[in-house]
Amino acid sequence: MSMKKQYLKSQAACRVTFRLPAEAAKDANKVNIVGDFNDWNLYAIPLKKHKDGTFSVTLKLDTDREYQFRYLINEATWENDWEADKYVPSPYGNVENSVVVV
Repeated sequence: MSMKKQYLKSQAACRVTFRLPAEAAKDANKVNIVGDFNDWNLYAIPLKKHKDGTFSVTLKLDTDREYQFRYLINEATWENDWEADKYVPSPYGNVENSVVVV
């Protein structure tokens, strides 16, 4: 997983491309990204599946913020971003959330 960040000069925003590699999404038909940026809505932001088995989506996020998030695979399995900027404990269960800093 690699996050690509493109800061916009004309506004206090950053385009962040989130990518879930094929190894993390084995047998996945559907992946959504769920986090602070969409009020943890399970279905608001689906990722696009590519021919190589990876999934990705690009979001425009406000800068000078940190956003917690996770990937939801096939509406059943949670996965963190292996290359997140950092991880923080989740308030739900004994797991961590991924964090992107922009």
